[in-house]
Amino acid sequence: MFKLIQLLFSSRTALIAENLFLRKQLALLKERGRKSRRSTASIRTTMVLRSRFFDWRQALVIVKPETFIKWHRAAFRLFWNWKCRKSGRPPLPRTLQELIRQMAHDNPTWGEKRITNELRLKLGIRVSPRTVGKYIKRGRPNGGNKDQRWTSFLRNQAKVIVACDFFVSVSLTFRFLYVFVAMEIGSRRIPHCNVTAHPTAEWTPQQFRAIFDDVHPYQFVIHDHDSIFSASLDAALSDFGVRILRTPVQAPTANAYCERLVGTIRRECLDYLIPMNERHLHLTLKEFVVYYNRAALILL
Repeated sequence: MFKLIQLLFSSRTALIAENLFLRKQLALLKERGRKSRRSTASIRTTMVLRSRFFDWRQALVIVKPETFIKWHRAAFRLFWNWKCRKSGRPPLPRTLQELIRQMAHDNPTWGEKRITNELRLKLGIRVSPRTVGKYIKRGRPNGGNKDQRWTSFLRNQAKVIVACDFFVSVSLTFRFLYVFVAMEIGSRRIPHCNVTAHPTAEWTPQQFRAIFDDVHPYQFVIHDHDSIFSASLDAALSDFGVRILRTPVQAPTANAYCERLVGTIRRECLDYLIPMNERHLHLTLKEFVVYYNRAALILL
């Protein structure tokens, strides 16, 4: 009786939606009678949309309420993922994209900023360097011209390049100890390694003097933009007949060989002990350098 009264006062839209809702469940029941299979995404979406027009709790016959609520949540999650999608900046015109790719292909040494400046000065087109970089990465074919790229330079000049870096180790008394390490790119050998608690402007050049004796085969030194590598240090290194190559800011892959060496020292040596003091760390690294250089010689 209560159900009949409720139907009399229900709107026509709600009655139609409930009728279609029940018919869909009957169709599912018939399909399961012939062949057992799960409901598809279209069926779930249709039933969830129709349930918005009436009280669906009384109309569920073969679908459990927990299952139907899970369908509701999944549909709501998909809706908000679509609603909150990131639109981003509109893409550049296709002709401008092709122009950027052509400029990058014809001028391998040009970077994002150079192409941006060329577009602004010669064509009056203002584009962000990051936008230019996005289309350069898409447009450059794999295995393109590598004549003047960084990896080719390292490969061709490996025998005359020394890469160096600092890293920190914490002692037993929680003191920070700074480790200077240098390696030959060509042979992977460590020519020098030292430890100090205070890497001053006088201490750092002494480490390079231990590498660059009166006669040495090196022509380039790679280091990052750490404040320890000051301008005065670079000037002192120029007196040894070497050229300083500073890596770009926040680009550790430009000094990847030395970064990997630092990781090797940590994983194979320093992760297994806590140095008591500066002398203990220096002796430990001295023994590791002997072991590492022998292994590098065997691999060569």
